[in-house]
Amino acid sequence: MMFNPTKRIGFCLVLVFSVTYTVRGGEMVFPERIQQVLDVTEPLQHDRGRRFPLYLWPCMDPGGVEGETLRKMLAALDERGIGLVVSWQPGEERRDASLRRAVEVGKMQQEMGLKINANANACLYSFFNGDERTMHVDAEGKGFWDESFGKGHKMGCPFALDFREAEIRERVAFFAKGYREAGLDLDFVFADWEIDGPIEVNRAHEASLRCARCREAIQGIESFETFQKAMREMRSRLQRTCYAQPILSLHPDCLVGNYAVYPNNGLRYWYDYFEFYVEGQPCVEDQGARYRRWAQDFPGAGYTFAMPVVYTWYDTFHWYDFEDPDYRWFYNMLLVASNVGRSTPKNVPIIAFVHWHTTSPPKEADAAVKQFSGEKYQELLWHMLLRGTDTFFLWSPKDEEKREVELLHPVYAAAARYTEFLEKGQPVTFHVPKEPAPVVSGLKLNNRVLVRRTEFGSERGRLVLEVDDHKLEIPVKRGECQILELE
Repeated sequence: MMFNPTKRIGFCLVLVFSVTYTVRGGEMVFPERIQQVLDVTEPLQHDRGRRFPLYLWPCMDPGGVEGETLRKMLAALDERGIGLVVSWQPGEERRDASLRRAVEVGKMQQEMGLKINANANACLYSFFNGDERTMHVDAEGKGFWDESFGKGHKMGCPFALDFREAEIRERVAFFAKGYREAGLDLDFVFADWEIDGPIEVNRAHEASLRCARCREAIQGIESFETFQKAMREMRSRLQRTCYAQPILSLHPDCLVGNYAVYPNNGLRYWYDYFEFYVEGQPCVEDQGARYRRWAQDFPGAGYTFAMPVVYTWYDTFHWYDFEDPDYRWFYNMLLVASNVGRSTPKNVPIIAFVHWHTTSPPKEADAAVKQFSGEKYQELLWHMLLRGTDTFFLWSPKDEEKREVELLHPVYAAAARYTEFLEKGQPVTFHVPKEPAPVVSGLKLNNRVLVRRTEFGSERGRLVLEVDDHKLEIPVKRGECQILELE
């Protein structure tokens, strides 16, 4: 069977993982996608210490690999700093087998001293499952859907979801309890819960203004800010009670989080593939960009790690008029990474979704949209690490995986040279130049600063960074980090 990376059914992103195996010398070796990762990467040359592993979409699920073959595969991935993730399948006909398999893999990971990682996404879909009880209801009592999220996405009334909570919570609890009963401690659980539940984007506000139930429940609903606050509070509560709490109540040290939920400065600098700006909604303009006002939904969700999304969204390219096409990508993506780095407490890990290929282009893409160069993308990854990102989670369609891994893994591997700085250092700047100019990021540890300077624009001269009342001159050193001392 072949792998279909993302299959959209109804209103949710359903992750479909079938496995093709690599055969060498007549014997089944590893799943094809994992073997490809091993083929294009090398074991780390430096100890990564207590740093988090690198997570890769193609290293999701081991298929039927077991016994010594599984052990060898886990060891080969770990040598490269890569963590294997197992997906939970909550369907009535599959969940017992899914749990047994997850526990088998988890036991071996525990024996080998590796982190036990899980993908809980399938457990969360869907609150809006098509049941007519979840529809909005107009003044005449007629039900209707919010159709602004695309064909097949039947988004309804956020105040009609109470009866859906128990089922979702039980799915998550089933797996969390299964690990606990097997004597296993979950280390990392993520989800990609997006087009579902209470949400304020697109034309959700217009739909709720038509809904008698929403109008009764939200005082001052005419204000978008009031509506947004109500939706984000409800959304956070559902994530906390149905997802985070069932796991953390049994695995209190587990890292639990969700795609695109992270501490922020009140702005979101990007739009997901299903989102669009609606005139009149509050935003901050920057050239052609409209950065939406965003709610603080991370604390209420009860999550224990931040999961920003740092992608090359197609539309981003046209927002800016920089002559250098690379800076159009770099500028926006560094704004996202700097936002979460500055806003997130040091004790909350940042695990960032990343993707290099131009993301979500239309079928008839504009030839003027230039692919982000691999060189500058790798520079961006370095700056993310030096601004607080702890590790990366690569998302990618199957046909892009090889090149994505070839670009990402060398940065993660080379960063192991600076493990002490990455574990203990404090970011010294979150500045993002408004025009193409040299970009500097760094981590301070005692009286030393690990810095990287990346050249944009025509300026190549003296650059001075203020660090704790010290003036630190940053020399030009292309493609390399530097360790400088504060006098």
